[in-house]
Amino acid sequence: MRKRRNRNKAESEVNLTPMLDVVFIMLIFFIVTASFVKEAGIEINRPGASTATRKEKGNILIAITDTNQVWMDRRQVDPRALRANIERMRAENPQGAVIIQADVKSQNGLLVKVMDAAKLAGVESISLAAEVVQ
Repeated sequence: MRKRRNRNKAESEVNLTPMLDVVFIMLIFFIVTASFVKEAGIEINRPGASTATRKEKGNILIAITDTNQVWMDRRQVDPRALRANIERMRAENPQGAVIIQADVKSQNGLLVKVMDAAKLAGVESISLAAEVVQ
């Protein structure tokens, strides 16, 4: 009688191992295929442009705030050290482009300095971010 109870108890258990294997495989799949979005680190009020187009590949984001602070890779950067920071990020991805997000109220001279630092760092593709106006 006891053998029957043990056998019925063993037959009624659910084996969770295959389900856990599938969950872990799905988790690994989503982690590997996820595209990581890089941000400059601060919210910018970009100017509007009717000819603005969306650019998918921009790996180095530089933001200029309305108080003329330069942000890159979620931290504030001294404009004099910008070239070295761009060269460091460019070493990680040599094909990367620079996208500059300048606030509407930022100074034009600082924007030129940022563009100059990017060119001196060897970046060929520099874009300015704008809001699409219709």
